[in-house]
Order: sequence, then structure tokens, then C-alpha cells
Amino acid sequence: MELHFFGTNGIRGIPNDDLSAEFSMDVGKAMATFFSAKKIAMAKDTRITGDMILNAVSSAVMSAGTDVVYLGILPTPALQYYCKKNHVPGIMITASHNPPQYNGIKAIDMDGTEIDEEKEYEIEKLIMNKKFKNVSWENAGRFYYDDTAVDLYINGIISLINFKKISERKLNVAIDTGNGASYYTSPLLLSRLNCHIVTLNSNPDGKFTGRNSEPKPENLQDLINIMKTGKFDIGIAHDGDADRCVFIDENGNFIDGNESLALIAKYTLRAGETLVTPTSSSDALKDVCQQKNAKIIVTRVGAPIVARTMIENNAVIGGEENGGVIYGKHQFCRDGAMTMSLMLNLLACENKKISELLREIPKYYMVKKSVPRKYDWDVIKNKLLDALGNKKTDLLDGIKIYEDSGWVLIRPSGTEKILRIFTESKNEKTAMDLNEKYINIINKL
Repeated sequence: MELHFFGTNGIRGIPNDDLSAEFSMDVGKAMATFFSAKKIAMAKDTRITGDMILNAVSSAVMSAGTDVVYLGILPTPALQYYCKKNHVPGIMITASHNPPQYNGIKAIDMDGTEIDEEKEYEIEKLIMNKKFKNVSWENAGRFYYDDTAVDLYINGIISLINFKKISERKLNVAIDTGNGASYYTSPLLLSRLNCHIVTLNSNPDGKFTGRNSEPKPENLQDLINIMKTGKFDIGIAHDGDADRCVFIDENGNFIDGNESLALIAKYTLRAGETLVTPTSSSDALKDVCQQKNAKIIVTRVGAPIVARTMIENNAVIGGEENGGVIYGKHQFCRDGAMTMSLMLNLLACENKKISELLREIPKYYMVKKSVPRKYDWDVIKNKLLDALGNKKTDLLDGIKIYEDSGWVLIRPSGTEKILRIFTESKNEKTAMDLNEKYINIINKL
């Protein structure tokens, strides 16, 4: 199956360019036709084009005879939790970590998971053939508001952690919500957990003027500087729709998503249980699973793929190297607030500093860079394979090359027209050198 509109996480584009109001309506009609449900829950992040895309999609949904239950500005996982608990499909208007000029449309299944590729393919066929359900005026859907989603979501998270111990610890927390969808929910959750909090960029701003919405070290310097004062136990940052969460330790050091996932896995997994993670993740996860006598399953990149594999294998935890953790006991999707709460639970129960806990995780160094993708991936892939000769490779997702000193993963982004280059080694300089080496090879090709 070849998908034309859906990327790694939904449909994304620039409104009034490749994500027009007309196309958004077609997507809404197709999703309503596909789900054929009495009602669909909808939410959006803070982007300034959110109203435009939301209104186009919701009008289209109602034209198919389906009611729209609007939940307001919410993190994507909060909408997913609402869908799961109320057994209704959902549509999220978000472009996650992409720059503010982007927006997107993401379909949520009735179990709260992102729809799989087969369902995306069926929706694309409806879009291309314009075979939409269309009802007479008296059967058109209605538009309702529901303000219960925030409490439902936060109470669900609190039920899965040691509320008493976290409350007693009175953790000092600095949080940067990046002007995104978690501007209200994450500070509220931290307050209920009796944390002393300082917030950064905790106002809804669809232009992300506080910082770039992707929570990378270069975008989190204000939070890092606050953490360097030594007055806080942990720093927390989300992306635009808060399905991801990254951390800064008490000394102001950025914690790589691989390390935070490995740390949560170490204290969550039990012998015989399963962790699911994509091929882009660190070998530290394999080491942790080996220590815990747990099983690890490696998948293609993409949170929906990880989540589906977790469901199929009854896995407790899964996640990606970008701060996207999936906790199966809560829901099968990336959830920034749940990830945040699991880390606070760990700090409270172990009564240690986060830097101390991280010393228990096997140390690897990963370098992540990207280059513009000028040609079709198949062309690049074939040329790369020819250039690699007899080197050991894995073609599960992109091309993973095994060197004596580490590994390299080259794959096309599912959300942008770039090639992502991941390299990992137990030696930091080696990881950097490997990345530079393969960027040069790509540029020459």
C-alpha cells in the first residue's frame, strides 16, 4: 500500500498551501464516512490555523450526518484517552512538533489508538474517489461542547502512580510547555501532585514565539539555564501537542529520550514482560531488557506501529528516542503527561536525584542530524546500497548499517522532505564521526 496523504503521524501540510480548506473538508468527509459513527470527538492544539482547519473538518463531518463533540484545546493523548473511555472515534487538529506554519489532521480510533496504515489507506481511497456519505439537511450532524476531558485525563494518570509518595516529596519542577496544547493540563497535573512549579511558555501562542515547538536542547536553553540554578529537582518540556516529554536533570543537563525511556523501562519492566521500540532507538534498551530478563521487540519507526505491536504482544511499555513513551496500562499511544508522571513517580519512590538514577543506565552516545531529500527515497536507497557493498545492513526501516564501532540509520522522514541520519556508539567522538561520514556519502551520491 502506498500512502499519498498520510505521513508518520497523520496528514500534515501548510494551510492554504498543501493543506487547503477544501482538502481539509474532503479529509473530514472521508473520515466521517469511514468511521460511520454517531459522533466524533475533536480537539486542537494552539496553532493559529487551528480554527480554520477545525471548522473545515467539523463542517464536513456534520455533512455526513455525524455529530461533533468538541473538547477544546487539548494534548493529543488527552483526546485519545477521551476516545478510549467513551468508545468514540476522534480527529485531532495538530502538526505536533512541526513549525507554526504547519498544521495537520490526525484520526483516532475508538480504542484511543492512532489508526493503522490499512485504515489510512481506506480513507485515502475515499478522498481520491470522493465517495463520501452525504445526508439531507434534517439529518445533518450537530456541534456540541464537552468540558470533561481534562479531568478525565488527569484522574486517569493519577490513578496509575503513587500519588501519596509524590505529594509527600513536594518536588520542585520547572516546566516549559512551549506555548502548545499542554499549557493548561500539565501545570494543573503538577499542582495536583503537590509539586512546587515554575512555568515557561505556559500560555497558548499559535506562533510559538517562546521557542520552537520541538523540545530539542537548542530550543530549551531558557529551561536549561533555570535548571542550572540548582533550585529544581527536574525540568520538563513538551512538544506542540504534548504526546512527547523530555527532561533536564537537576544540574541543567539535557537527558536524551533514549536515556529517559531506558530509565523508565528499568523501573517499570518485570521479568518476562515486553518492551517495544523502533529501530532508531538506543542499544541501551536492549541492555536494560537483558538485565531485567525482559523481551524486546524492534519495529519500524512510528508511534502507531509501536503501539499496535504493543497491543499484539501485550507489552507493558514502549517508546521512541524522541521522548515519546507509551505506557500500556494507561493507553496505547505516546503520552507526555503520563511520561512526566512516571518520572516523578520514580524520583519520589527511589528518593534519589535523577542524575544518580541515570548512572545506572548503560551509556551510549547518539547523534541525530538531517539533510534535505532531493530525490525519491527508492533512488537514494538503491544508490546507498550499491555504495555500501558488503557491509551488514538491516532494511526494516530505511537502511541500518552496522559498523564495528556502532551503527548508522538512514531513513526518510515521514513528516518532512528530509533524510534523517542517526548514529550511535559507546564513544561520543565515534558517533559524531560516523554521522559526518555518512552525511558526506549521501551528499556525494
